[in-house]
Amino acid sequence: MRILLVEDDALLAQGLLSVLQRSNHAVDVASTGVEADRAIRATDFDLVVLDIGLPDVDGFELLKRLRAKPSSASVLVLTARDAVEDRVHGLDLGADDYLTKPFSVTEFEARVRALLRRPVQSVNTLTTGDLQVDFTAKRARVAGKPVDLTPREWGLLELFLSRPGRVFSKEQIGERILTYDEHLSANAIEVYVSRLRSKLEEAGARLRTVRGFGYIWEEEA
Repeated sequence: MRILLVEDDALLAQGLLSVLQRSNHAVDVASTGVEADRAIRATDFDLVVLDIGLPDVDGFELLKRLRAKPSSASVLVLTARDAVEDRVHGLDLGADDYLTKPFSVTEFEARVRALLRRPVQSVNTLTTGDLQVDFTAKRARVAGKPVDLTPREWGLLELFLSRPGRVFSKEQIGERILTYDEHLSANAIEVYVSRLRSKLEEAGARLRTVRGFGYIWEEEA
């Protein structure tokens, strides 16, 4: 399992890192909210262990940003705040569990195991601008009108929506849709991107070419 550990206390972070690695988890560590936000945008995690008292971005704000994205990651909140209101606020924002400092290693391990045993709940629907996407039914609508997408175009749409504002190279795009084709040339990828762009041109978002790097999904203000 891939876990993001967000903790600004270096000693505690090192201790929790050792505990998680001992259970053979792949662990990324962030000591600030900015680092954590960057990691969440770049990687799909199974679990985020999130400290609320971060030195820059408030942990609750980071949790809110995570839940605004199409992410199925479970979230275990760590905090020194023991007020009932804080616990309720964290759960209301989308935390799956809450652990108040100080805590025992055995309890931490038990909470992590319980969260990782939960079935993955994928994000079912997403609305951005005039685009409505139903990931379960594999359907998309622009301004209420159905959009007919091929399997390759659907794969591209899912990729871009998973990380709005991130540049994807042609190699990354090719890897995403290789399940539908043994090999895709750079020209073929350009064709698929162009077709998807034309079908979604009224959706309040756009696929922009970043010369020399790839493509980026930009939501309009």
